[in-house]
Amino acid sequence: MTITRPDEAGFAGVSAGYSANLLIGTVDPLLSGITEEAAKIIDPAYTVGAEANWYFMMVSTFLIAIMGAFITDKIVEPKLGKYNKDEASIDLSDQSSMDPLSKQEKRGLIYAGLSVLVLAGILALTVVPEWGILRHPETGDVKGSPFLKGVVVYIFFFFAIPGFVYGRTVETMRNDRDVIDAMSHSMSTMGMYIVLVFFAAQFVNFFKWTNFGTIFAINGAEFLTNIGMTGPIIFLFFIMVCGFVNLMLGSASAQWAITAPIFVPMLMLVGYSPEVIQAAYRIGDSVTNVITPMMSYFGLILAVAARYKKDLGIGTLVAMMLPYSMFFFVGWSVLFFLWVFVFGFPVGPAAPTYYN
Repeated sequence: MTITRPDEAGFAGVSAGYSANLLIGTVDPLLSGITEEAAKIIDPAYTVGAEANWYFMMVSTFLIAIMGAFITDKIVEPKLGKYNKDEASIDLSDQSSMDPLSKQEKRGLIYAGLSVLVLAGILALTVVPEWGILRHPETGDVKGSPFLKGVVVYIFFFFAIPGFVYGRTVETMRNDRDVIDAMSHSMSTMGMYIVLVFFAAQFVNFFKWTNFGTIFAINGAEFLTNIGMTGPIIFLFFIMVCGFVNLMLGSASAQWAITAPIFVPMLMLVGYSPEVIQAAYRIGDSVTNVITPMMSYFGLILAVAARYKKDLGIGTLVAMMLPYSMFFFVGWSVLFFLWVFVFGFPVGPAAPTYYN
């Protein structure tokens, strides 16, 4: 019908499974920074590292992949039916195919891959051994270490250096000017993000300065205690609230900047750690991404899909992605409760489940 199998499944995996990742990504330090500031409303000495949800998000990656494949094959694809090329808004017969890689490009990929291995080896030598210089200088642990606090910098180098090696090999980056131009082009798209983070930081500090966060947290915790809702079931409602808010506020950091100063202190007073609260938030924030037009990439997906079915609208796209949202919500929530409260596994390295 409209979108080929890789497209719809890819959109579901990237958006509805947004937080799931095998490695620590750029969103981890961003959310953990907001969580830490919110936690300090109750405990000024509390710290939340970028690795706070690493274990849970790593396992979630496999769950999202399995559920996404099942939903695509058994639910979405059968309903789409056989595609008719006459429904396209473009001439599909004129679609150009990718040219095969040249010898120079293949050599560039090999050299870039080798540079990644070298970087990984150097990083491993500074983190894995007990004497690693990027471990915590006092405790010797990885938690709270310069490595995790500066993970964004290491991610940058893991992309920048192999990229330069490839560009140098294929002669698209001949000098420092070419590197600067490429970086400037990439940073030109970061304007919206920088503005968003600026106002998010102001919002979090506003709650601290006015003590609104403390007031809401104490009153909310007392209310939950009075009605007897202090058990793990509270996270089911929390995930649902986050998913609902995400329908109107599609940015993960913007939504967390608004909700964290309220829910993190409140649930801490009930007895749960900020790390667990953040993990639950990431489920709610992710699963409704594919069914809200407020999601930043929704318009792009709609535009691409409309090329292959000219009468495609928002309603059709939302209806097609709704099974992913529903199944991901149920499956991911079940995994959360099993992982945290049944098996008692930490959501991240040395991350506590409860706050005392």
